[in-house]
Amino acid sequence: MTGKDILRQMKEKAATVVGSLVNADTAKGKSTTASKNITHGFHLVKGKSHHAMEDYLVSQLKKVHENDLGLFAIFDGHMGHTVANYLQSNLFDNILKEGDFWTDTKRALKRAYVTTDSYILEHSVSLGRGGSTAVTAILVNGQKLVVANVGDSRAVLSKNGVAKQLSVDHEPNKEEEKRMIESKGGFVSNIPGDVPRVDGQLAVARAFGDKSLKRHMSSEPDVIEETINGDAECLILASDGLWKVMTNQEAIDAIKHIKDAQQAAKHLTEEAVARKSRDDISCIVVKFH
Repeated sequence: MTGKDILRQMKEKAATVVGSLVNADTAKGKSTTASKNITHGFHLVKGKSHHAMEDYLVSQLKKVHENDLGLFAIFDGHMGHTVANYLQSNLFDNILKEGDFWTDTKRALKRAYVTTDSYILEHSVSLGRGGSTAVTAILVNGQKLVVANVGDSRAVLSKNGVAKQLSVDHEPNKEEEKRMIESKGGFVSNIPGDVPRVDGQLAVARAFGDKSLKRHMSSEPDVIEETINGDAECLILASDGLWKVMTNQEAIDAIKHIKDAQQAAKHLTEEAVARKSRDDISCIVVKFH
């Protein structure tokens, strides 16, 4: 497949994804499953940087093999938006193609992340040498929630009003991440006034793409499985443009009285801007009614 074919395929798929930012920056949807009434909405805000918007997302409810699936994801691109765009169009397809998705969802997610990253690296001529963080959440029949992530986009669940982080921030200076980077021959810079960076360049220790740094980095996700029952109220997925200025609990508290999921997502992005966040901000809110 040529580079033009890949880009054309990405555009065609993105146009069909509920929650893509191809034609809108805000939307909402709802669905009634066998066990729960679920609504979802999202909002995106362009940051103060001089480059184009690099955040992409998926917010979608669909039926697959008589199962109700909620597919939610935030992709925060860096050094260009092409990798994040590719992930928006293809990552969930790759996950659902895994033969053991229904029997071992956690394992299927891990394998799909790694194989997708391999494809991105192999096609860096057309997709570029940039990269993207990712946090994905798959809700199965309104009861099982499986969250996977690389990088610092984050998923937070509210249970009885208490925030529970379901993803892992892969910061280069964390002991486990720093040890992994150094074991592969890389280093973590720690310059005063700047955040820690892999080889003095990237501020996350795991990501898709980033071909020039990948020999010192990983694309293996952390995966967490959570049961959704009566004490679950909402799920927030957002890029680090939100989490740089808000704690998990502050985000949950900010929307606990907002019933409409799309309005909740919009309120969170507006609050982050009010708190002087300068980064691109993308946010998804899923409400369990």
